[in-house]
Amino acid sequence: MAEQSFQSHTKWYAPFHFFVLPVFVINFGWSIYRWRASEFSLGGFESVVMALALVVFVFTARLMVLKVQDRVIRLEERLRCERLLPADLWPRIGEFSCGQLVALRFAGDAELPGLARKVLDEKLTQRKAIKQQIKNWRADYLRA
Repeated sequence: MAEQSFQSHTKWYAPFHFFVLPVFVINFGWSIYRWRASEFSLGGFESVVMALALVVFVFTARLMVLKVQDRVIRLEERLRCERLLPADLWPRIGEFSCGQLVALRFAGDAELPGLARKVLDEKLTQRKAIKQQIKNWRADYLRA
């Protein structure tokens, strides 16, 4: 696997991003086109509604998978924080938001304590901003 960094850590899952998603979006557009061509018939409306439902279903399913992944990462990172953070930061582990922990997972073990303190003290909340602070990237190849 290629080495990960902030610039290359985005996960593209080819079957989903380059097949399923485009097919459903094209189907939705094609359904609208056919509905307009049939002078807005009831059957055409039904096809558009079904195509829209499928697009919403695909996006909703993806978001549910990502939410579960974030919850698992939150658990893993809380355990990692308990193991790696200095004692004075242990009571503050609960202050991390899920998004902060998801971003911090890319920080190497040696870098985590300092970066965690900075995230809490400076109230950094944006995942991208936290990831950009990381000097020694810890790859995550098991993402959904």
